[in-house]
Amino acid sequence: MAPSALGKHLVACLLNVSEARRKDLVETVARAAIFDCQGVRREGTTVLNIFNDHDYNRSVITIVATIDTIRESVLSACERACGLIDVSAHAGSHPCMGAVDLVPLYPLGEEVGVERCAKEARAVAESLTRRVTGTSVFLFGWADAPQNRGLAQRRREMGWFRRSADMAAVRPDLGPSPQTRYGITGVGSSPYVMNCNVTIDTQDLALGRAVAAAIRESTPGGIPGVQVLALPHEGAVEIACNVESVRGSPPCSSGAEGDPWPSFCLGGQPYCHAPASLITSRVSELAAQRGVGTRGTALVGFTPRECRDLAETALALGVAEFWKETHRIRM
Repeated sequence: MAPSALGKHLVACLLNVSEARRKDLVETVARAAIFDCQGVRREGTTVLNIFNDHDYNRSVITIVATIDTIRESVLSACERACGLIDVSAHAGSHPCMGAVDLVPLYPLGEEVGVERCAKEARAVAESLTRRVTGTSVFLFGWADAPQNRGLAQRRREMGWFRRSADMAAVRPDLGPSPQTRYGITGVGSSPYVMNCNVTIDTQDLALGRAVAAAIRESTPGGIPGVQVLALPHEGAVEIACNVESVRGSPPCSSGAEGDPWPSFCLGGQPYCHAPASLITSRVSELAAQRGVGTRGTALVGFTPRECRDLAETALALGVAEFWKETHRIRM
């Protein structure tokens, strides 16, 4: 399949696992997505990036595959993670509820709709609870049919934002009541979600929360598509943003320094998301009003266009462990 034709069928999974301090373990999980148990490479699959955050003790593994191969790749990685990670022993500043904390599937190509990704996400959820006895799942986004509740809402319902969630009170959509070792895993599908984390130079978490609240989508004047937490991180506070794609054409106003809102199409519908420059500028301005500077911005993964372009390149070259080739710092 030519790269341009291949790109139309690609899906990304930004697999979030609750481990970062044992990097060899995380790479073992990543390899399970691209090699079967006999060590044979799965065709049409690559891992573009792995980011390990020591303070959060959380890693994000960017898996890209065709819609026909994504299910087994993601399932194999989840199985390996569940076998290696005990969430009851987890310690980190980022909230989590599962050894495999989050399994989001995002369509990258024109021939893959969100609904098809949602079908694959539900299949992943059902298969995981069958293949790893004791695992539990909640669904979000398009996989949560017919309610289609967003990730932030589902996390609130699960108690994910509380420091110590009452797991006995959690009611999964699939699987048994959450068990101590595995916890509960969120599985879902939506248009692409980028992540953008801006570190502000303070240890005042209350100040960070005020900045986070001001840019949150639900706040009047907030940034569309932005869901945000303020978290302690490396002796400062990180404004950690999930940047959801929003339906429609980019707004007339550009981001900071004239940067446009990145845009793409799914099923003939236009989508866009706030640029990192806008988020960084807004956070910097709000922090400066409180007498605080910023230390820098880290992107989590890639923009949708970057993700697809890099995946096409990796697959055309036959590179499965593409994260070793980039030598770039991305989350």
